[in-house]
Amino acid sequence: MTAGQAHDGQIAGALLDRLGPRTIVLADKAYDADRIRTLIEEQGATPNIPAKSNRKWKPCFSKRLYRERNLIERFFSKLKHFRHIATRDGKRPHF
Repeated sequence: MTAGQAHDGQIAGALLDRLGPRTIVLADKAYDADRIRTLIEEQGATPNIPAKSNRKWKPCFSKRLYRERNLIERFFSKLKHFRHIATRDGKRPHF
């Protein structure tokens, strides 16, 4: 999406522009910004993002739902693992 040194929060509008109503958005603390929360809520979706420690107003947050993020993190980890295998294919002799 963005360069390695750029945060995805800068293009959150493009990433979150087609949410359906009653969708729950799971994100980590890096996405805890008022503009991102507003963008999600304007589309009828619900943000489930833990609040940063310096936030004065703590929004509603479900730890139970947040645990589901682990499934997505493991999925991307597996994709990266298989990509590693695929890119080594040209470096190893075929038996």
